[in-house]
Amino acid sequence: MASFAEKQAGLSVAMVAGETSGDLLAGRLLSGLRPRLPDAHMHGIGGPAMAKYGFVSDFPMEKLSVRGLFEVLAHYREIKGIQNTLRDQLLAERPAVFIGVDAPDFNLGLEAQLKDAGIPTVHFVGPSIWAWRGGRIKKIARSVSHMLVIFPFEEEIYRKAGIPATYVGHPLAQVIPMEPDQAAARAELGLPQEGRVVAILPGSRMSELKYNAAAFVGAAKLLLQRDPSLRFVAPMAGETRHRYFQELIAQAGLQDVPLLIADGKSHAALAAADAVLVASGTASLEVALFKKPMVIAYKMMRASWHVLRHMGYQPWIGLPNILAREFLVPELLQDAATPQALADAMWLQLEDAAHRERLRQRFVEMHFSLLRDTAGESAQAVMNLIDRTGSLD
Repeated sequence: MASFAEKQAGLSVAMVAGETSGDLLAGRLLSGLRPRLPDAHMHGIGGPAMAKYGFVSDFPMEKLSVRGLFEVLAHYREIKGIQNTLRDQLLAERPAVFIGVDAPDFNLGLEAQLKDAGIPTVHFVGPSIWAWRGGRIKKIARSVSHMLVIFPFEEEIYRKAGIPATYVGHPLAQVIPMEPDQAAARAELGLPQEGRVVAILPGSRMSELKYNAAAFVGAAKLLLQRDPSLRFVAPMAGETRHRYFQELIAQAGLQDVPLLIADGKSHAALAAADAVLVASGTASLEVALFKKPMVIAYKMMRASWHVLRHMGYQPWIGLPNILAREFLVPELLQDAATPQALADAMWLQLEDAAHRERLRQRFVEMHFSLLRDTAGESAQAVMNLIDRTGSLD
């Protein structure tokens, strides 16, 4: 009879993460799964956080990092080709499990085809059916064997729809300390200990930088007119985005705005900051977990905006506001996200001490509600599914 080591040595686990935030989430899952399957072949599409656990990316993750309806259409043929090639490879290989990490437009279609062929599928991070596109839950039911959700209210939603689900907490709640060390972060970035620091996070995708960079840096220029001692830090996800961000700033005539660009230092930038101007998305939740006041802003291609703005059925887009079920922090979207409006909203976040303390207390409560052993619980849910389907028999 084959030993466990012999069985899992020939086993493969396939995964797809489509962008930086998904790579980080998948890395947390792999930190729990790899010790349970030390010799399994893990591959698909991913980034550096996944590679730390021996994951092999068969395609560049950046190929999937496109956002917006019309932006996706421009790259549709290439993305569909990648999906089809990976599908055919996995149907021939028959991995023990396929784990789609976020990227629902890419992953759900792939998961449906794999599940139909008898390959168990896990989706990590439930699509935001509670925010918009609620009809998608029928597609999820067809595509997903088990859902791993990161917000406490999601588990019941999926179970009511007949989709097995496990709430595993949000991995960022474990990674980010309950009390961030601002002094250490400023020292790491070479920022002065005295004075106020504003972090600018216009997005991790190239398309987000394209539409947000000029407005965000324009707001910084206006804030400097109110307080010339302010310091600004903008973390970037790698050298390519760093260069593109600088190009966009130069095109807008804002290259003289003093701005520390810190590659791969987003958490240090948030810990160092007194307030944050952030694009909507996972980064806004990171800001909340760092207990910082913020303004959430977002701009996109105008045609995409006209379609998407009619698809929501709740008033918030920022994760901190969605979790709080109220406008804890300002949201300025599309035409409302002018440099002047962003600067005015940021100034209030910097100046209102009582508001800052109220936000800190709410964000502490939010942090505790999202704390779980995400790596361990998500990995165990995957192992349970593998066991039930007999891949290790």
